Amino acid sequence: MLFYRFSFRVRYGETDQMGVVYHGNYPQYLEMGRVEWLRSLGISYKSMEENGIMLPVISLQLKFNKSAVYDDLLTVVTRLKKTPSVRIEFDYEIYNEAEELLVEANTVLAFINAKTKKPVKCPDYLMDKLLNHDNDSIDELT
Repeated sequence: MLFYRFSFRVRYGETDQMGVVYHGNYPQYLEMGRVEWLRSLGISYKSMEENGIMLPVISLQLKFNKSAVYDDLLTVVTRLKKTPSVRIEFDYEIYNEAEELLVEANTVLAFINAKTKKPVKCPDYLMDKLLNHDNDSIDELT
């Protein structure tokens, strides 16, 4: 399914005294990957929220293989696992500049109506983008 690569540098404030990325920062890295994955399809979290759709995380799994450190250039590969329904599921891989696999992760999010707080199916505008996309890869533009 569709995947997207997004790269950024580890900032000093994301590390501990040994210069190792604090484990609690990885969910934010995954969120950055998801947000940019959606943006690459022409959809923003902001526009989804303005259209009454919220996307809370309902499951998060992380497997740490190796530590990221201060000033590493990390690449988050975000991959849609399957066609969404009332849930959308992503697999992730985080690599360093040496292309070593540091982290493997998975998240499941639910589409929620902002007013009723009830689950809803994937919005048609997102499903249309997914079904009409002619390529498995959405590469970063920069």
